[in-house]
Amino acid sequence: MPTIVAACQVPALKENINASLDWIERFSKKAEQKSASLVCFPECFLQGYLTNENIARKNAVNLDSASFKKMIHRLESINPIIVFGLIESDGENIFNTAVVVKNGMLLGKYRKTHLLDGERIFERGSEYPVFQNGNMKFGINICYDTQFPECSMKIAKQGATLILCPANNMMKYEMAEKFRYLHNSTRIERAKETKLWIISSDVTGEVDGRISYGPTAAINPIGQIVDQVPLLETGMITVEILDT
Repeated sequence: MPTIVAACQVPALKENINASLDWIERFSKKAEQKSASLVCFPECFLQGYLTNENIARKNAVNLDSASFKKMIHRLESINPIIVFGLIESDGENIFNTAVVVKNGMLLGKYRKTHLLDGERIFERGSEYPVFQNGNMKFGINICYDTQFPECSMKIAKQGATLILCPANNMMKYEMAEKFRYLHNSTRIERAKETKLWIISSDVTGEVDGRISYGPTAAINPIGQIVDQVPLLETGMITVEILDT
């Protein structure tokens, strides 16, 4: 039986956790209606892509806290595994993290291992966990991680079939136009190298003089774009992946 995976392209929000959870809840239910067992949302989607250290620390969440458990309890009735990005606090450190949640419970997390210059407020992650979804294993690379072949290869060597790529490509207009089609090009190379599926999820829209086109796309192991949400539109794709 194939595994159906969904990826969502949603508005870029900032410091509005309730609104982010509304989108996660609504699109996850929509994905479940399409028989998806796994659904992905963008990088830092819960609080927004915050790179001012004071603001990021103010909004960061500890994954062991009662407040975070209360947040994900909203997702208790949703059956697919949900992957979404957030800003995590752990002691004195903050991380750019993707969490893996099922039925309102935290299954695990991945911390971004490669940071852009503007992300130096975060600590780097060092581990590449692989998660089980039925008969299929998947791992996570967050956005810039896909520029580095070793990130995807470490997941491939653990027997995964799929890499999820939560992303946030909100850029100044000139840079956004320059990179408009390069994000998929990089991911195509990683898919061909590893022979894995790569499915990305990105934000879209305009915020504070910046723009994100996307893309939210599914790339198969031979480097073909199988499906993609149109640039600058909110929406969701669902893709069937054969279990190996």
